[in-house]
Amino acid sequence: MDDLRDKYITLIANAADEARLEDLRVQAVGKKGEISLQMRELGKMSAEERQVAGPKLNALKDEINSALAAKKQGLADAALDERLRAEWMDVTLPARHRRVGTIHPVSQVTEEVTAIFADMGFAVAEGPQIESDWFNFDALNIPGHHPARAEMDTFYTHRAPGEDRPPHVLRTHTSPVQIRTMQAQGAPLRIIAPGRVYRADYDQTHTPMFHQIEGLAIDKDISMANLKWVLEEFVKAFFEVDDVELRFRASHFPFTEPSAEVDIRCSWEGGTLKVGEGDDWLEILGSGMVHPKVLEAGKIDPNEWQGFAFGMGIDRIAMLKYGIPDLRAFFDSDLRWLRHYGFASLDVPTLHGGLSR
Repeated sequence: MDDLRDKYITLIANAADEARLEDLRVQAVGKKGEISLQMRELGKMSAEERQVAGPKLNALKDEINSALAAKKQGLADAALDERLRAEWMDVTLPARHRRVGTIHPVSQVTEEVTAIFADMGFAVAEGPQIESDWFNFDALNIPGHHPARAEMDTFYTHRAPGEDRPPHVLRTHTSPVQIRTMQAQGAPLRIIAPGRVYRADYDQTHTPMFHQIEGLAIDKDISMANLKWVLEEFVKAFFEVDDVELRFRASHFPFTEPSAEVDIRCSWEGGTLKVGEGDDWLEILGSGMVHPKVLEAGKIDPNEWQGFAFGMGIDRIAMLKYGIPDLRAFFDSDLRWLRHYGFASLDVPTLHGGLSR
């Protein structure tokens, strides 16, 4: 039994890897191992012989198992040491700086658009998100039978039975800001009105709450030519192209006359939008000359002043510029996709207070 012990203790000590160690375990204490076979012989011994041989065999089995476990741990430690030597690094070095702060894409695009129009002399105007029916519809020459005034399209605030205040809505566009600014400042005027708006719609390209930016310019000598120049300069700056071709298509909006949808020449290559080249056209906004009735609602004399207006969806132009396929992604709780689309902190002052970091 001492020879058996010395044999396996030596073999275990010299084992070079875990595969060899497993072979030794099977040879020694496996079901048909040498020590296991000797323990089976205990049944053939007399009681006196079993009292002597039994404890020795059990002690030998325990010693071999302990040696196997110790050697296995030693091999694992040696492998780890070797790996650490091969993959050495100084964990005391400071980590690489990585910016993790970001503003939301809608906020970032609002900043971009605002800066572009600011260079052209447009100031930012704001107004309430809950508007009276008059500011949201009547003042903008939208008739009572217009579909936008139906409850299936517009969110109306609750009125208690017998309450005689005028109807109020969650504004469906930022155009009411134009009326309020005209009444407060008069003419001449040059403003943009970015902000949240609300409509009862929800799919890949529509959400109940989204963002618009509308522009308004009023002066005594202003025309569609001025409107076209402003929009061309905006598109070139926003999409970062040197040249762009716009196409005006006649349309109808109650608050402008004449009215036009504005398309840009573009191409789609591999699903990527390229502005300013190609044979396709993409509609990006609506525009026109301000209707005389809208000027009158803003307390500006249409016989003396005229102006142009335009409006576009901030979310939509952000989707076009950054290749975001689904409008609903802007409002998901999981924002890990931000870095995928290239949004990072901006080291510049923002409309939202201080630096965006």
